[in-house]
Amino acid sequence: MRNFYRVFLSFVLVAILSSSCNFTETMTLEPDGSGKISVDFDGSSFMEMMGDEMRKDGEEQKMDSIIDFAYLLEERKDSIANLPQEEQDKLKRLENFKMRILMDTESKDMKFSMFTDFVNVNELSDMMSTFQEASSTQNLGGKAMKGEDAPMGKTSQGTDVSYKYKDNRFSRTTIVVDQELFQKSIDSLDQMKMFMGESTYTLNYNFPKKIKSISAEKALFSQDGKSFTLEVSFLEMMKNPEILNIDVVLEE
Repeated sequence: MRNFYRVFLSFVLVAILSSSCNFTETMTLEPDGSGKISVDFDGSSFMEMMGDEMRKDGEEQKMDSIIDFAYLLEERKDSIANLPQEEQDKLKRLENFKMRILMDTESKDMKFSMFTDFVNVNELSDMMSTFQEASSTQNLGGKAMKGEDAPMGKTSQGTDVSYKYKDNRFSRTTIVVDQELFQKSIDSLDQMKMFMGESTYTLNYNFPKKIKSISAEKALFSQDGKSFTLEVSFLEMMKNPEILNIDVVLEE
């Protein structure tokens, strides 16, 4: 199990330092406001460069696993109960999520996806922040379980994303809730430019009806008119998270 966590945390490191890593936030919305959502990370470009070096004793390295956070939280509930309430609350938010990790040095694949079903899209929180918190799951199996300082909370960018759907209208809205934290994240971007200059963040949303109008001018529509894709620079999104604010009106 410890080896499993070490492999998982190595994926997180790649997500931060890869020369070109792409994130895709995919949502499928049902008429009643329920649906499913995922954040997918593709680090295959990193594997193209480093795959040969990641082989152990000349053997191909392959991994295709699912992390069920509900299971991990239950398994370590006694240790989690000793954490500060704020840390417990953050871990609790992961309860309904699962993450798939795929690594194959032969096919040069390196991907992972965090996903969940939801009953009401209005209750969803910031998926990217949740993704980052999931990347700190050493709290579920590492030194934080022994009472030492936990890294949870350091992932916060000082922003909050809300999703709303009512009367054929959908919105995704980002607001800055902590200006000091947000500024710190902006200040740290200079260190990331050389690693993530070509990285992207993409919204890929699917609706139960045709899209009548959308506020994002650069959005690309599917042939049936029920879906759109919007791609932005990852670094630009970090500097100006409001570029992914969207308002969608669906046909009656």
